[in-house]
Amino acid sequence: MSDQQNAPQLYLITPVGASTVTFAPLLADILDRFPVACLRLPGAGDEDALGRQADQIRDIAHARDVAVVIEDHVQLALRHGLDGVHLTKGSRKVRDLRKDLGADAIIGAYCGNSRHEGINAAEAGADYVSFGPCGQSTLGHGEVAELELFSWWSEMIEVPVIAEGALTPALIASVTPVTDFIALGPEIWAADDPTETLAQLWR
Repeated sequence: MSDQQNAPQLYLITPVGASTVTFAPLLADILDRFPVACLRLPGAGDEDALGRQADQIRDIAHARDVAVVIEDHVQLALRHGLDGVHLTKGSRKVRDLRKDLGADAIIGAYCGNSRHEGINAAEAGADYVSFGPCGQSTLGHGEVAELELFSWWSEMIEVPVIAEGALTPALIASVTPVTDFIALGPEIWAADDPTETLAQLWR
């Protein structure tokens, strides 16, 4: 997929509570094998543990020129030298964060399946918006973001768009022409061999 002209880039969501011992070599191997554009850390869990995980993932990613964002934790992103923040509640706070973090920080916004919320985030200064889930999932409110939303966005709006949530090979194929990034995470980490599962999804 990465060889196709204008193909979307790979955006990887790390697992919640990943072990700082066992996850590091797995992540390093994946980043060496796949053209990951950005890593996203979930914001759930103890803040000290999140900080340790952020340091480890940042070092592995930055050594390979891969950006790192974290969900919602603005101060943690600043303290640990991350590249930005992914907001899980739409356009709220995007404008204020842009003022606080400056022009160079990455600010993304998850907008469920709401075109209106996506437009608000884009107008407020988001670097990207994320729509999903694309399949049956508990992500957000569980309401599926249909292909029509991605098609409309790619035609009308310049701000990059991410497809995420319960992605299968068939869904990836359908959104590939109309999205800028494919976000994968839970789809691979639950597998016995996450690297092989990612290879099957990212062809």
